[in-house]
Amino acid sequence: MLKPHPTVLRRLVEEYETLTAAGTGTATAGGPTVPNARINDLAYTLCVSTGTRDVRHALATARRWLAGADDLPAAGRRDAGAGAGAPAAV
Repeated sequence: MLKPHPTVLRRLVEEYETLTAAGTGTATAGGPTVPNARINDLAYTLCVSTGTRDVRHALATARRWLAGADDLPAAGRRDAGAGAGAPAAV
């Protein structure tokens, strides 16, 4: 199974936790509240990213993976933007 980059996964977890801690937001015309829609999107993305079907399991899995990523030596980590702007090999 492919794993998401730790930086991306960390952002998903942080945004999910921030929005769920804040509660609900303002309603949109004919739809769910904006934060609720975003929370649903984040929950789905976390589940797909971690291979789980429940956001609680997805968060637990994400935290476990992030803890493992934090244990990597600095040389073993790759920044999400590394290589950006570098010319492609022909």
